[in-house]
Amino acid sequence: MTWLRVRELVRKEFIQLFRDRKNRPMLVIAPLIQMILFGYVVTTDVRDIRVAVIDLSRTPDSRRLIDAFDGNATFRITHVLQDPKELDRMLLQRRVDLGLQVPPDFSARLREGRTADVQILVDGSMSNMAAVRIAYSASVLDTFNSQMLRELNRRRIDFGEIDGRVRTWYNPNLDSQHYFVPGIVAFLVMLLSLLFTSMAVVREKEAGTMEQLIVTPLKATEFILGKTIPFILIAQAQMVMVILFARLWFRIPMAGNAFVLLAASSIFLLSTLGIGLLISTVSRTQQQAMMTNFFFILPFFMLSGFVFPIANMPAVVQWLTHLNPLSHFLVIIRGVFLKGTGFAILWPQFLELAVLGGFVFAAAVRRFRKRID
Repeated sequence: MTWLRVRELVRKEFIQLFRDRKNRPMLVIAPLIQMILFGYVVTTDVRDIRVAVIDLSRTPDSRRLIDAFDGNATFRITHVLQDPKELDRMLLQRRVDLGLQVPPDFSARLREGRTADVQILVDGSMSNMAAVRIAYSASVLDTFNSQMLRELNRRRIDFGEIDGRVRTWYNPNLDSQHYFVPGIVAFLVMLLSLLFTSMAVVREKEAGTMEQLIVTPLKATEFILGKTIPFILIAQAQMVMVILFARLWFRIPMAGNAFVLLAASSIFLLSTLGIGLLISTVSRTQQQAMMTNFFFILPFFMLSGFVFPIANMPAVVQWLTHLNPLSHFLVIIRGVFLKGTGFAILWPQFLELAVLGGFVFAAAVRRFRKRID
């Protein structure tokens, strides 16, 4: 293998890549726009729950219960209604997220020491959001119950109790952006490296320069290296750019070593660039390469643990996630960002990424050799 030939092919790739004005925004502006968009959109935090209230009791106790919801920063009472049918219509039209209906005998049952029922209606069309709203409602009701019990039972009752003191490590405020933004960084690097690399060989075919490269002394390994080195450098630059953007714009803490993250991204790129080259060698047109990309991107995203925990997936699917480089890189990038873990803890993910990358890259070289024979 002659590095001079590789160097000249790398230089040609850079010239060809930056000569096209359409590629320049894709390399710099597109990752930042996607980072801002996904960083704000992909979140599980519930901060504003619109509540409609029907108070059939109209007593000081029922007003205190309503004030308990209204005084919570998460809830916002937007409508005070009289008719339950109107509440049903508002939930159907998505004008409110939660309905609170207090029965007429609410205060009387409380004062008599009996259980007072309160109806809470939640829009369950989005089950994950509904579960969070129900949990927040239950928390408000628990606090209200404790206050009422202290007022209605004046005598002191001594008995053992459990005092649970919870500390959340690595993400004390349970901010979902701290969890999702590092994952978005990994996904963007994978997306851009796949898209650009998958066009590398196809572009030569469509431009009619593939035959010229075939008759040169370039070997298959030299050709693959010349095609991938520019995208490795570009992807690493994009990686640094989006990490800095995540730190400065979203204020995501980075507890670990940045060099561990860059080393992991290099091994991760070995897999994504190898897959992109495989797509490029089997595709005849850029449109065909683009469509084949989506065949890989969607399963990689769904089986990565980005949104859905891998532990909740069926056992067979969990085994398949070991073939997904994005799932291993997500463990590394979140560990470095939030936990400050290093190679001593993350070496299994490094090893699996290296094995996957080596296999895919070797397959790309082998496939290209078959095409030029």
